[in-house]
Amino acid sequence: MNCPFCRIVARQRPADIVYEDDHVVAFRDINPQAPVHILIVPRDHITGPLDFDDSNARIAGHLVSAAARVARQEGIAESGYRLVLNQGRNGGQSVFHVHLHVLGGRRMQWPPG
Repeated sequence: MNCPFCRIVARQRPADIVYEDDHVVAFRDINPQAPVHILIVPRDHITGPLDFDDSNARIAGHLVSAAARVARQEGIAESGYRLVLNQGRNGGQSVFHVHLHVLGGRRMQWPPG
């Protein structure tokens, strides 16, 4: 298993886990881009957003609902937060296990970059 996120899910690699359920695991990013920067990953390996299809599309919605739970838990729900889902190298994806970034705790700029 070479995927670092699969290793976190399997507890073979340490992470600061802040939320988990039967479908996802959420943990603090090791290179935070905001005061709150949490990654939410599905327990099952899905390479990227292009790999969502009819068989696993429900996990996409579950990532977003888990993000809302994490945002409330981290105290950023009311002030606002950003969700980022990258696809491919040019889209900014560096780990090829789909993951949703939850960023907050500061004012976000637009355009994002």
